Amino acid sequence: MRACLAAILMLCCVSVGHADENELHRYLYVATPGIRDYLEFGGHGVIVFDIDDGHRFVRRIPFDGRRQDGRPLNVKGVCANAMTQRLYVSTLEHLICIDLVTDKVLWQNSYEGGCDRMSIAPNGSEIYLPTLEKDHWKVVDAKDGRELARITPDSGSHNTIYGLSGKFAYLAGLRSPNLAVVDTVSREIVKQVGPFANSIRPFTVNRSETRCYVNINELLGFEIGDIVSGQKLARVEVAGVPHGPVKRHGCPSHGIGLTPDEREVWVTDGHNQMLHVFDNTTMPPQQRTSIKLREQPGWVTFSLDGKFAYASTGEVIDTATKQILVGLSDEQGREVHSEKVVEVQFQNDRVVATGDQFGLGRRLP
Repeated sequence: MRACLAAILMLCCVSVGHADENELHRYLYVATPGIRDYLEFGGHGVIVFDIDDGHRFVRRIPFDGRRQDGRPLNVKGVCANAMTQRLYVSTLEHLICIDLVTDKVLWQNSYEGGCDRMSIAPNGSEIYLPTLEKDHWKVVDAKDGRELARITPDSGSHNTIYGLSGKFAYLAGLRSPNLAVVDTVSREIVKQVGPFANSIRPFTVNRSETRCYVNINELLGFEIGDIVSGQKLARVEVAGVPHGPVKRHGCPSHGIGLTPDEREVWVTDGHNQMLHVFDNTTMPPQQRTSIKLREQPGWVTFSLDGKFAYASTGEVIDTATKQILVGLSDEQGREVHSEKVVEVQFQNDRVVATGDQFGLGRRLP
């Protein structure tokens, strides 16, 4: 009997060990300072949180990204890719490449005109890197950061989405009410979506790349564009809250995302320190609820499975119940706030999937 029990226990141990080796591990990578250069919101570095363990602090990955006097520069964007096994962080001046397996900084490049919020091709081959609110975007090689091409809408280059199809990139500038659509093969602008009622700020697109949802200056809410026809479809205003000044970004709503199933649109409200949730199964989307936050939000994105919303104020929100589960904090107990966050999934010590800093729709057509 004892021999049989020992054999059973040994078999169980082997099975559990094998399961652990193949278990999926999910982490949230948060680049700081991700609210301007404010070090009080998590200091400097890439902070890693364990999604599967209540978003517990795991470690900090240091990088340079500093001014000549040694002070950390604002982080402007973050993206990751499973094909390259790399994480990319942009500052006002640099694009920095970090090996996700070893945490080592592989390279840091500076670019003429500075850097803003970039986006990587789904196959990991190239990055569309905007200059800092200037005339052009650079297309750079994701392997070593060398410049491959330039695209010049002369729109005040700012926010960038490389579509999940890999066929198109979407370029939004601070001085333009139009969203430029670029064919990623020819690297030519093939379409403009808009004009919207004002200059475009943060935006997102659905999985089929047929619709875009854009924040614009002077609007508490968002507008919707038809990417196929290039026309604006709707204007959606947040109701039931006062309008007023904001601390940062200069626009009432600076942050918008689609839940991965595309059933909801979440939009930020700087003055009221809220997120507003809209039902996206109707047209136009209908306002359903609001979530009070601990500071002024400037961004929102989601976990790949859609269970968690990540506000730039550091709250982790259950998307089903709309309840705040936890506020991110670092190894010193400081609140961590950042507009530059991305999910990275590991299996057998290899990256198998990555999210996106933008709340992209992921519902298959």
